[in-house]
Amino acid sequence: MSKQQKTKNTHRHRFHGDPNRFDAIAEFINDRFGHSVRYMADVAGGQGMLSRILRKRFNYDSEVIDPRGRPLKGVPNQPAEFDASMADYYDLIIGLHADQATRPVAEAALLRPTILVPCCNFWSKEKLGQYELLDAIEDYYRHHGVPFERVELPFKGPKNIGLVTEPPRHA
Repeated sequence: MSKQQKTKNTHRHRFHGDPNRFDAIAEFINDRFGHSVRYMADVAGGQGMLSRILRKRFNYDSEVIDPRGRPLKGVPNQPAEFDASMADYYDLIIGLHADQATRPVAEAALLRPTILVPCCNFWSKEKLGQYELLDAIEDYYRHHGVPFERVELPFKGPKNIGLVTEPPRHA
């Protein structure tokens, strides 16, 4: 799909931030995970543009879990707050600018692979900038033995740095 077609698809809807982030992260997921994952939770996914792209373009089963419950037509959703205990059902948990769900997505990394792209500090009562927030989440992962990688995603920043995890390997 051409960049012009992608832009046309996301610009018909109103989003905060770079609308190209949905295409960029969907392509990242497909390139990184391929067919090793199928069922995905798009946590705090709002209208569900990411889930829509994952479903239509890459044939993944993705649903939005967001208490606001206002997805685009045809996007499966659970109008609920995400809790890490919900992770067992999914192959991949995605927290693209998940706001208050940042911590539950990080906690889900103990059970399932995750992609977490934090945007706001809902992690700590301390004032944390972008890199301090990433460092704090990485410390949480280290403390719990969660393998992770920091990645820069190909969309307009500054909130384009994510953490990709695998669950810890228990002996």
